Amino acid sequence: MNEIQEAIVERINSKYKNIGQDPNVHLEGLVWSKPITYWDYIQTDALLNLQTQRTTLPDEMVFIMYHQINELLFKMILWEIGQVSKNKDLTVAFFTEKLLRISRYFDMLSSSFSIMKDGMQPEQYLKFRNTLTPASGFQSAQYRLIEFASTELINLIDYRFRTNIDRNTPYEHAYNHLYWQAAGKDHATGKKSTLINLFEERHKDEFIRKMEEYNTINLWSKFKSLPEKDRTNTDLVNAMRHYDHTVNITWVMAHYYAAEKYLESNGKTAEATGGSDWKKYMHPKYQRRIFFPDLWSDEELKNWGENINEKERTARSNTIQAK
Repeated sequence: MNEIQEAIVERINSKYKNIGQDPNVHLEGLVWSKPITYWDYIQTDALLNLQTQRTTLPDEMVFIMYHQINELLFKMILWEIGQVSKNKDLTVAFFTEKLLRISRYFDMLSSSFSIMKDGMQPEQYLKFRNTLTPASGFQSAQYRLIEFASTELINLIDYRFRTNIDRNTPYEHAYNHLYWQAAGKDHATGKKSTLINLFEERHKDEFIRKMEEYNTINLWSKFKSLPEKDRTNTDLVNAMRHYDHTVNITWVMAHYYAAEKYLESNGKTAEATGGSDWKKYMHPKYQRRIFFPDLWSDEELKNWGENINEKERTARSNTIQAK
């Protein structure tokens, strides 16, 4: 045994002894273990068997797979946000690097929406979507977790109710006034649609726990906790602004234009599967959801979601310059 091999064996011994394990048992296990393969590691058989159509229409498979890809990317985004949120020694370089990773995932999501917008025949979509009611992409729990993890709760409250909610507001009350409640709740009567009721049966308890967990460790709070010199770092500010714009304008408008194509394809405006007024619910100029409001000028805030240019129409975002 040469010196390199001896060093490796010693490291193995130390590793297992430190956790109260017998190194020889683990070394013996290596004798009988199978070599790893790509398909075992990536679990391709399981992954490729997760697509189940509800109809005989071929383009439904595009719809299913695209949304599954979205959910995988949402998981990647949450993984990166978690590394920032739970970091007790956060540096500008680390924060910026993770934000750029997250933005690349959302850039990919935004630019890939052409798969949805141009990848299905409208007549097929309008048929298979009738089997989806009351399901809706609105019911992506991971997307809601990304929002909780990105900004302070007040920035996710329906714009009409923000003056009556602050940090002392109970989480349950704040939850009932989140901006996305407008997709399926009559605030005057409190009555919620089936879309919301089913969503809450599955996820409400988790959402309230996450609202509390991320209350002080969301990306916006972590940014504001940095020293002043770090909060003016150009690279970090650009990364924050790019992420905010990509998620809350570019990505939303990519979704909006895809919906517009299909839901208005027969000359009439169809209702969303969840029953919402999708034009007002989706368009950023109405929701005015902004993760990092202090990083935008008064003029930018005033015109949020207005004057969408061709870049947003094609869902291709460029780096947003700091003000």
